[in-house]
Amino acid sequence: MTIESRLSPLDEERMEPQQRRVLDAILGGPRGNLDGPFLAWIHSPELADHAQRLGAFCRYGTRLERRLTELAILFTAAWWQSQAEWQIHEPIAREAGVAESVIEALREGREPAFERDDEALVVRLGRTLYTTRRVDEALYAEAVSAFGEPAVVELVGVFGYYALVAMTLNVFEVRRGSGPLPFDEPPRLEGGVD
Repeated sequence: MTIESRLSPLDEERMEPQQRRVLDAILGGPRGNLDGPFLAWIHSPELADHAQRLGAFCRYGTRLERRLTELAILFTAAWWQSQAEWQIHEPIAREAGVAESVIEALREGREPAFERDDEALVVRLGRTLYTTRRVDEALYAEAVSAFGEPAVVELVGVFGYYALVAMTLNVFEVRRGSGPLPFDEPPRLEGGVD
């Protein structure tokens, strides 16, 4: 396993039983690899265990279209300037149907010109939440009208979970993973989205 980060190297032969259990759950789940924040979280098996289950739901189980979930993740990666998070999710967002122009605008720190109202609403909600730490009544009502109350709860969960992911990747300087993604490529993000 090739890992570049601030953390001590993970030695599979010296893993604690709890680490092995969590590693097996992660590798056997929908992700299938130990990339991204799990390279850090595996050092705390209890955190990794809870986080991987929440992450699997936020990424694969919400009521939101995959395109909107991936847009929320990309917005979060750009907001937190999380290169590794961006590198993981940029191709996934593209495959899920997020327009190239939206991806590039977020990457460059510009406001995207949205063709879809639901995408503009996701980014507006994320920006408001990250900037003011609140969502006013009008924006809340608009989001509930567009997505439904349960999906808005889940969308806020996606923003919160992926902020945790971004902070983890940034603090521990996770640069490389065990999966097929080229974590040693040059940084893609150009500026924060304010």
